[in-house]
Amino acid sequence: MPVRRVIRTSVLMCVLFLAGCGTTSPRFRSASTVPSRDVSVHQLTGIASYYAQEFDGRPTANGEVYDMHQLTAAHRTLPFNSLVRVTNQRTGESVVVRINDRGPFKNDRVIDLSLAAAERIGIIAPGTGQVTLEVLELGTPGTVVTE
Repeated sequence: MPVRRVIRTSVLMCVLFLAGCGTTSPRFRSASTVPSRDVSVHQLTGIASYYAQEFDGRPTANGEVYDMHQLTAAHRTLPFNSLVRVTNQRTGESVVVRINDRGPFKNDRVIDLSLAAAERIGIIAPGTGQVTLEVLELGTPGTVVTE
């Protein structure tokens, strides 16, 4: 019996180990929401955050490689390649970003900005900022726009 118990425990440990090897990063989960074509729904305010080094060089949800130095962002539902003006409500600084990823994955956030975009509107030091989003142009799914 002790040999069976050792084998069973070993198999269980291997299964648990392998289950933990899958990516848990929300950046690599596929979006379960259907992108919206209604611009008025996306003229809103909320909290913006940013993502940088941890994801730099990794694929985004639309298949591009994330470059933290480009003016891009992640949004839950806007079609890829949509252009959005993001304005920091505290400073009035704004930046136009292109949606190329899905997120943010924290419920209180409305958009995740690239490092370059976050720098432009001054939210690096605090890490987040209250912003207004204005959709300028809805993207066409399936096309990749380069800057």
